[in-house]
Amino acid sequence: MERERPGRAVRAEAAPEPLARVIEQVGNVILGKEPVVRLALVAVLAEGHVLLEDVPGVGKTLLVRALAQSLGCQFRRIQFTPDLLPADVTGAAIYNQKTQEFAFHPGPIFSEVILADEINRASPRTQAALLEAMEEQSVTVDGVTHPLPQPFLVMATQNPVEYEGTYPLPEAQLDRFLMRLQLGYPERRQEMDMLSRYRLRAPDREVVPVLSVPELLQWQERVRDVFVDEVMEGYIVDLVRATRSHREVELGASPRASLALMRAAQAHAVLCGREYIVPDDVLAVVEPVLAHRVVLRPEARYEGRTPAAVIADVCGQIEVPRLRGRSGVP
Repeated sequence: MERERPGRAVRAEAAPEPLARVIEQVGNVILGKEPVVRLALVAVLAEGHVLLEDVPGVGKTLLVRALAQSLGCQFRRIQFTPDLLPADVTGAAIYNQKTQEFAFHPGPIFSEVILADEINRASPRTQAALLEAMEEQSVTVDGVTHPLPQPFLVMATQNPVEYEGTYPLPEAQLDRFLMRLQLGYPERRQEMDMLSRYRLRAPDREVVPVLSVPELLQWQERVRDVFVDEVMEGYIVDLVRATRSHREVELGASPRASLALMRAAQAHAVLCGREYIVPDDVLAVVEPVLAHRVVLRPEARYEGRTPAAVIADVCGQIEVPRLRGRSGVP
């Protein structure tokens, strides 16, 4: 299977059997979107959060639910609305008249997979309530810090900002998301298959757990052990730094983006059954990892340029390192 990526075509390699079963399970309900499913699984393995941005009704919520079910993770959905308060997300300390003490009541954020549905319909104050949870893996209420369960993954859905009743996410919060993904509309044949398959039953009823939480944590540990050669580190840094000097970019990717790109490439290597990263791993994830971290100049936006096009330019400018041998040593 060939997928077009910035700079050159990247071949999607076969995943190890347990991860392949996860992709198959989710692909059974999200028809024709295997590239997006693979990237979402890469984010899970990399312990990163995902922003799903697309028009309503294309399956964003279904993708998150199916992925959580196939991984055997506890799942909770938070519907973001204009009147949602930070305490509705994190929880609050409530006074108990019997004990005459304040007791902390955890909010829905205390789960393994969180679906923050339509996150940009909430006020910026409520959106900011997610920042500590996403970055620190903990929540602080009334000066007391409460750790979140492991694994912890936020998959937020977002409608395009031009839709009525939406608030654009600030750059600081966008930077907390490892990837931004888009599902897009299905092909005609896929949409017809969807109608015939789900005429009598809900699509997510077909999903069964194929991994357990301890097994998922082991896969995430394996990602951290993936070898990254110094040459590949330099390639990653050069790609990120090139976004900062691009003539159409007002704000380039931050050093956090370099870390995110490396971890996503490591997770992609694991998904391809390797213990080291190669340039194709970087190219396979560079657009979803970097595009939402780049802010274009107003004149570039006026001309219809997109961050994805800038990332493609950058990938074409930076020389791809040549590696040989199993260890990835040049």
